[in-house]
This record gives sequence, structure tokens and C-alpha cells, in this order.
Amino acid sequence: MTQPILPNPLDPSTSPAAGVLTSRGVPAPERPVIRPRRLRATAAMRALVAQTRIDPARLIQPLFVREGIDEPRPIEAMPGVVQHTLDSLRREAAACAAAGVGAIDLFGVPERRDETGSGAWATEGILNRGVAAVREEVGDALVVCADTCLDEFTSHGHCGLLRPEGDPRAGEVDNDSTLACYQAMAVAQAEAGAHMVSPSGMMDGQVAAIRAALDATGHDDVAILAYSAKYASAYFGPFREAVGSTLTGDRRTYQQDPANRREGLREAMLDVAEGADIVMVKPAGPYLDVLADVAAASPVPVAAYQVSGEFAMVEAAARHGWIDRERVIAESVLGIMRAGADTVLTYWAREIAEGLRGPGAAGR
Repeated sequence: MTQPILPNPLDPSTSPAAGVLTSRGVPAPERPVIRPRRLRATAAMRALVAQTRIDPARLIQPLFVREGIDEPRPIEAMPGVVQHTLDSLRREAAACAAAGVGAIDLFGVPERRDETGSGAWATEGILNRGVAAVREEVGDALVVCADTCLDEFTSHGHCGLLRPEGDPRAGEVDNDSTLACYQAMAVAQAEAGAHMVSPSGMMDGQVAAIRAALDATGHDDVAILAYSAKYASAYFGPFREAVGSTLTGDRRTYQQDPANRREGLREAMLDVAEGADIVMVKPAGPYLDVLADVAAASPVPVAAYQVSGEFAMVEAAARHGWIDRERVIAESVLGIMRAGADTVLTYWAREIAEGLRGPGAAGR
């Protein structure tokens, strides 16, 4: 079989499309002078000019610690993610620190829940015990952050206290009475050793209340990572299994409407004014427009949470062989950073830090 003769770019008549173009009077194309492809020619060249890179120090690993288990318990909807014992949590935190991950964000799964979520601020509550165990294990080798929300601790699964029966608005989450509970929770987390607390309940005024409580108790050095633009998203589904959620109904009266873009920026700027040290957009991938808006305007660092549903979809597709898992993981995190995130919460944080390579992770 004879090899086809390549057309001569200097002679349009040698093009396989020459007859069509000539018959229609189309002039020969001019040879380009500006060639962006020059900067894509080799892996080393692509790495040299990469505009966005994934740095493990800018990643946060969400972790779950569960009370009453004697070995890590897999989360079915999130392959590779587990509910930790205190001992396995220590080992995981040490592994994250050794890999260079910037922080962990810890969530607690208690054995017992009540109407007010009182286990959230109990010294012996599972989340505060987890914070203390991790801090003892890793010290300052990474940032120890704790989720500051009642939903894992309430029997009804909501992020705040519910208005009682007899109230004209019975069953609604009571924003203002919830703030004191967040204050108690944040102080307990600080006392347990948290470097940073992360109010995620989307209560109006939560950042100002927590900042006041931390400062009043001598914890003015504890930072606040505010879940500022948190949307009432269907992408949170697998997380409900991870924390054993008892929620019935939904959180649409306090989490943001997915239809609203400008509101995300407004919420973030309110948190900045109240003293947030870092603001967050959650979920990340479906809300890159909001993330870009916040990043362009925020005077403080911006985080984005690549949530459980984003994680689960990639893992499911990879298990079917439909995608290149490692490249999609790296590309998804790279896209979040490219949109403006200074730090990304992702369930792949340690894996990426330990050597995952793909677009952006290696700059290639």
C-alpha cells in the first residue's frame, strides 16, 4: 500500500481539497505567523508556561469520624472514603500531613442525637474528641479545621434549632436562636485544638456571632472558614450517608437557591464584613460562575468544596471504564482553581498530594 503524499503548504494545488476550493474561487490560506501551539510542543514546555497548578498545600481533605465503631466503615456511595475511628483518624491525618495536604476538615458522626444537637459542643462529643486526637497527632503540620454545624448532631437533621409546636412558624429553623449554639460549638472546637472552624449552616449572622465568641474566650487566633455561598444542591446526596443524616424535608429556606448567581457574591461579601478569614462556594464544579464572581471581588482567600456528588459521579464513571479517572480528577480540580479558588476541599486531596499526575497536577 502506497503512502499518501502530504500536501505542500506552499503549494495550494497539492491540497486534497484544492479542487473544491479552486472551483469556488477560495484563495489559498496564508501561513500563520502567530502560533500558540509552539508553547504546547512538549511536556516540559507545557509545564513551563502552565497558568494554573495544583499545589497539595492548597488542598483540604474532608474526613469523617464516627462514634461507636471499632474499625473504619466504608461509605458505599463514596468509594474509598470511610467513617473513621479515632485511631484510624489519627493515621489518616498523619498521612495527609506527610503528603503535604494543607488542611483537613473534620465532620463528626455521633451515636446519639437530640433536638438541640447538644453533642456538638460537648467536650466528650465525637467531633471534639476527633479534633483533639488529630491535633495531638499532627500538631501544626497541617491546619486542623472542624465543621461548625448542628445537622450531624440534631435528631431532625436540620442545621439549626426548630421553632416549637405552638409557634406560628412551628417546624421552621430558628435562625437567631441557633447562633448561640454555633458560638458554643466553635468555642468547644477551639478548646479541643482546632486551628480553624467552618460554619456551614447558612444562618444569617453566623460569622459575626462566632467571631465574637472566639474573641471573648481568648481564641482570637482561631480562623473562620465560612461556607458563604452554599446552595441547596442535589449534589450533596452521598454526604447524607457519610454523616448518617436524619434529615426529612429539605434546607431550601436557608441554603441558597441554585438559580441565583448574584446572591452568592452578596453572601460572601456579608461574611467578609462579619470577619470571615476565608469564604467558600459550595458545590464547586456546578457553580464555577459564582466562584469566579467571588474570587474577583473577595479581599480574603476563597475556597471551593468539590462535594460528594461530584466525587461519586467521577468514581462511578471510572469504574465503568467510561473515563480516564486520574486525568478527570486532576482536570476537575484544576478547573476549580482556574475559576479562582485559592484552596479546594476535595475527597481526593491526599491522593493528589501523593502523586496523582494529570493536566495541571504536573503542569503538563
